[in-house]
Amino acid sequence: MNKILLLLTLTTSFKISSAQLITEAKIKKHITYLASDKLQGREPGTKGEQLAYQYIQKQFKRMDLLPKGSDGYLQNFTYKTLASPHDTIGLGKQKNGTNVVAYLDNNANYTIVIGGHYDHLGYDEHPSSLDKNKKLIHNGADDNASGTAGVIELANYFVNNDVKEKYNFLFICFSGEEDGLIGSKYYVNNPTIDLNTIQCMINMDMVGRLNDSTKKVMVYGVGTSPGYSNAFANLTTPLTLAFDSSGIGPSDQTSFYLKDIPALHFFTGQHSDYHKSSDDTEKINYAGEKLVLDLIAAVTEKLADQPKLTFTKTKQPEQQRVSFKVTLGIMPDYTFEGIGLKIDAVNEGKPAEKAGLLSGDIITEMGAVKIENIYDYMKALGTFKKGETSTIVITRNKNKMQFNLTF
Repeated sequence: MNKILLLLTLTTSFKISSAQLITEAKIKKHITYLASDKLQGREPGTKGEQLAYQYIQKQFKRMDLLPKGSDGYLQNFTYKTLASPHDTIGLGKQKNGTNVVAYLDNNANYTIVIGGHYDHLGYDEHPSSLDKNKKLIHNGADDNASGTAGVIELANYFVNNDVKEKYNFLFICFSGEEDGLIGSKYYVNNPTIDLNTIQCMINMDMVGRLNDSTKKVMVYGVGTSPGYSNAFANLTTPLTLAFDSSGIGPSDQTSFYLKDIPALHFFTGQHSDYHKSSDDTEKINYAGEKLVLDLIAAVTEKLADQPKLTFTKTKQPEQQRVSFKVTLGIMPDYTFEGIGLKIDAVNEGKPAEKAGLLSGDIITEMGAVKIENIYDYMKALGTFKKGETSTIVITRNKNKMQFNLTF
């Protein structure tokens, strides 16, 4: 089981030099536009997505980055929607998507890819919406206008930092992620640079809701190359990092990992507004996102000063092999490090809410299965059928409680 490898606060002497180039004001400007009602949730193939990629393209042009799509900065594609988002099975209606791709040519042999998806759900008709039947726009401020702003600001940083790094940079804003990593999968199957020349891929998905109390950031994929240990050593940051080795996860770094490319994913954590119309700009921690981008810039600079990374495969998390016939209707707290599965949010009208579970509860048993971590939870959930009733044991405010729950 390759869950958390290490949790530490990095406190040594590397001085982050991005402070003058990455600012809260610019991060806020990007997110405010991308997550405005005008863009209607940035669903692929819509006018809202068109406005979004036109905005991103304008930022890349302003930096004099080279277009590296198949049609200037753009890479257009068609696909069929998926029966299960974040899966890879294509079924359903046809959609159009557009990746936005730009290149910083340092005349190097190898390239670092920095990316994040810019699409979101549109309105509540999307199958991934957790806020259905309200006819509201899902603006996706954190998911993933925050990551898109990160791509733009890191591009600006590496263009204007007065340093010619030893690697080129490829900046990609993906479409179709919410329908199943479609845009990133399309890119790696139709690349505009040689995939063998990629040093690594750095993905940002939901980096805008840093908790000011814990200052915790999840970094997935550190097991995809032994070289990452050097990249995270001797940095100074107020952030606390939780590392996970796995190269496979529910975001765009997975598409690169599956092509044997070392890949990282930065994430500030799940929240109760995930895939709801309430994921809006006023809830973004702009100062926190600046700290995250400062960190990513520093890590990237160190990766750009290393020889080409060696790729290593990682053990596939157990939950990837489990299929589910039911849902509990909760959001797990992925940053929780204690014993059990901590609930970050409870979805309205789902079994967990009907049974009386609350945000903050820690699940320790489901039926006969002891729950020590998220993998135990996923494995247990896969054993239940629709309509089945089971007991669920939780800890609430240090008190052990038992509920009956019907799926």
